[in-house]
Amino acid sequence: MTTPSVIEIVHTSVLREEAFEYLVPKGARGLFVDATLGEGGHAEYFLEKNRKITIAGVDADATIMSIARKRLEPYKNRIRFYTMWFNQFFSNYPEELSRPAGILFDLGISTFHYEKGGRGFSFGQDEKLDMRLESGLEISAADIVNEYPEKELADIIFEYGEDRLSRRIAWSISVAREKGRISSSKQLAEIIWNAVPPSYRYGRIHPATRTFQALRIAVNGELIRLEQALESALSVLEVGGRMAVIAFHSLEDRIVKRFFAAKNKSCTCPPEWPMCKCGGQRIVDILTRKPIRPGEDEVSRNAPSRSARLRVVEKVYESEQ
Repeated sequence: MTTPSVIEIVHTSVLREEAFEYLVPKGARGLFVDATLGEGGHAEYFLEKNRKITIAGVDADATIMSIARKRLEPYKNRIRFYTMWFNQFFSNYPEELSRPAGILFDLGISTFHYEKGGRGFSFGQDEKLDMRLESGLEISAADIVNEYPEKELADIIFEYGEDRLSRRIAWSISVAREKGRISSSKQLAEIIWNAVPPSYRYGRIHPATRTFQALRIAVNGELIRLEQALESALSVLEVGGRMAVIAFHSLEDRIVKRFFAAKNKSCTCPPEWPMCKCGGQRIVDILTRKPIRPGEDEVSRNAPSRSARLRVVEKVYESEQ
């Protein structure tokens, strides 16, 4: 897929000012990692607001990365780009980079992917059912929908979509695929629409929303990658540095909340260890006891921001684990 010669930004970064306020306190300098660069909205704002910082921008999607490169051209001397998954970036942290003073994860899927990606993320468009954020992944959404056993498909929809009608939806999909391969996002959305009772069709969200979320998470291994990345990112963060995570649904927010809470304890050693090896020190201070939510003005301007939750910690101790 080619990138247009004229930059067309379709995604509005969420909690931009709040993330900057917490992550880049007054007088901050040094390296900051935008672990989910997307179209570069947060990075652009950070670089514009503070001329003393540099940024490492990370994203697995080469197409959206090319848009960010063009957008951030005015700051080319203060930013480096890394096209890879964030868990891979932090587990093999580049030697040419200093330890970061701040790390941002914005876990939302960019509007670009829904409107311009052409990979079946949106059930509002008739696109190839793919959902891979990185083309090298082996399994697509179509593979899961057409080839996974009905029970496994239901489990994915229930676990990653938290949909109480998961088994009913999975059964309808299994019946439909017997007549021919399900290959488009619109085709799948129609199957789900017809699978659920009328009372479920006209609720707050489209009945296919949770299934599409579940498939996207499964295809890209999003929750597993997040768990891996949080641990390795905290290990490379300098003491005194801050980590901020913007989550958009309860599954990822729960992972972040529990991880921060565990690192806020005085001892983080595994319970099976016979003695403490972490020094009995808290690794982080939690700066946001309750998640920061968008205000009414932001939600009115950018409806997808309504589910965003920002959590921030400051690293206070260097663990030897």
